[in-house]
Amino acid sequence: QVKLVESGGGSVQAGGSLRLSCTASGYTGSGYCMGWFRQAPGKEREGVAHIASDGSTRYADSVKGRFTLSKDNAKHTLTLQMNNLKPEDSATYYCAAGVWPLVEEHVRYWGQGTQVTVSS
Repeated sequence: QVKLVESGGGSVQAGGSLRLSCTASGYTGSGYCMGWFRQAPGKEREGVAHIASDGSTRYADSVKGRFTLSKDNAKHTLTLQMNNLKPEDSATYYCAAGVWPLVEEHVRYWGQGTQVTVSS
């Protein structure tokens, strides 16, 4: 059983930065694709970014150029660096692991979520 634990959420003003981390435990290999989803109140959950075992990344159009996803396979840690944050980035962010491409139907494990709030 894989467990995903997120950290790094918080509150920031528009234009600011936050870094989210996700650490996987019970993880026996590097074959999973990992990534982040987010869900704002009253909205559907959406994919933000994900990274394959070979390092290939995909980003939602809304975050391209502002968010950077990286993975440390040795530490089983996924990091999402979020710069130039906007109020519309406010949401609960969920770490996820599954198969490529990491759309919601392909997710096998979810983290518990971490809140990001961006004020204008």
